[in-house]
Amino acid sequence: MKKLLALFAFALLLAGCDKVAEKPVTFNNVDITGADYAKDFKLVDHTGKPRTLADYKGKIVFLFFGYTQCPDVCPTTMAEMAAVMQSLGPQAAQVQVLFVTLDPERDTQELLAQYVPAFHPSFIGLRGDAAATAATAKEFKVFYAKSPGATPGSYSIDHTAGSYVFDRTGKIRVFVRHGHGPAPIVHDIKLLLN
Repeated sequence: MKKLLALFAFALLLAGCDKVAEKPVTFNNVDITGADYAKDFKLVDHTGKPRTLADYKGKIVFLFFGYTQCPDVCPTTMAEMAAVMQSLGPQAAQVQVLFVTLDPERDTQELLAQYVPAFHPSFIGLRGDAAATAATAKEFKVFYAKSPGATPGSYSIDHTAGSYVFDRTGKIRVFVRHGHGPAPIVHDIKLLLN
């Protein structure tokens, strides 16, 4: 009887071997895996090519909303991402950084083509008309609003300062809060790469 019980216990143990608990992924930034938003966009890149999120499947995607005349958050975020790419070394080829303008009125395709790749040659700028920009911001739960300047063309744009990270399948996984430096982003991207 003891042998039978031992054999039964061993069989139960073997039956659960394929279900060994995987170590849960612990992101340094905000884990939003399974969120029911930020599913897609329909914009044009800085070369004039229509783009959707599906175009970047197979890569980790880092997506940030901003505008080229932003004095602080936008260039800081883009510079941080350039540092992230440098830290990733050869793995950087598996990451795509996307900059979505919230200011299509001033951020022309030509301006985005100069501004965005200046931070890193692989970075891509995306834009749409006012309607596409509003629809994309709504889909990604991004706040933005014009703040008047001294002249009609010198306005600024208040906007959400965080960024989104998608896994290789195009699923939203992480919300990156602004201002925490490159190290937590490198950590989270490496988790998604492995």
